[in-house]
Amino acid sequence: MTTYAIGDVQGCQGELESLLERIAFDAAHDRLWFVGDLVNRGPDSLAVLRFVRKLGKAAVTVLGNHDLHLLAVAAGAGRGVRRNDTIQDVLAARDREELLDWLRRRPLVHYDSEPDFAMVHAGLPPQWTLAQALELSREFAAALASEPADVYAQMYGDQPDRWDDSLSGSERLRFVVNCCTRLRFCDATGRLNLKLKISPDAVEAPWIPWFQAPKRRTADVRIVTGHWSALGLKTVANVWCIDSGCVWGGRLTALKLGAQPEVIQVPCRGSLKIGEG
Repeated sequence: MTTYAIGDVQGCQGELESLLERIAFDAAHDRLWFVGDLVNRGPDSLAVLRFVRKLGKAAVTVLGNHDLHLLAVAAGAGRGVRRNDTIQDVLAARDREELLDWLRRRPLVHYDSEPDFAMVHAGLPPQWTLAQALELSREFAAALASEPADVYAQMYGDQPDRWDDSLSGSERLRFVVNCCTRLRFCDATGRLNLKLKISPDAVEAPWIPWFQAPKRRTADVRIVTGHWSALGLKTVANVWCIDSGCVWGGRLTALKLGAQPEVIQVPCRGSLKIGEG
């Protein structure tokens, strides 16, 4: 069995089909890991959701910030449909409830001992171990399953900006979802900066990419992520960042997971300016 991690699709169904043809994907024998942000900004979010859901056990997906935005909008929470959103086809679909229910059940963090990789959409703070990240992902999933409206209403905001084991309630869940779906930069102590969306080359001290934080407790874990189109395809510190800006006119990336991960890409037809992934 071969496992491929797929970068942020964001509604680019045509490019996804081209990429799967390129890698000769066979759902009977291969597995796909999607790093989140299946939807929004691209032209066909509905087709992407239907396609990935239909893959069943052949696909694993973690939640991204755009996926959570769709869920919040559909529930009448959050900030509503934004000017550049392309999720209206999902909201108007005859099978919207089945699709949204499926999406809502996706985790924030995934790990499999074969191929020995973890996956998260954005990042993990340096204080967390992999076991802790997986447990917190389960905490968030349980809250989303039992009280989704409350979760959507309380998950927005940039505080708290540093992990503490004593965090509880909405503050605890907000920090968890912010790290897993929005994190790019932190300082050496693990304090988050969620406003910066630029390349690491343009950032000033004390901010550093989350994966370069000293004493990061997941430094020995191989992790695949998306979310950071301004970073582009990059491998550093045991982290494979595979958001290569498909929806922005870049490429859609597949990473063949294994002892020596292999990159496969297809060009994309997006025309948006580089921005938030």
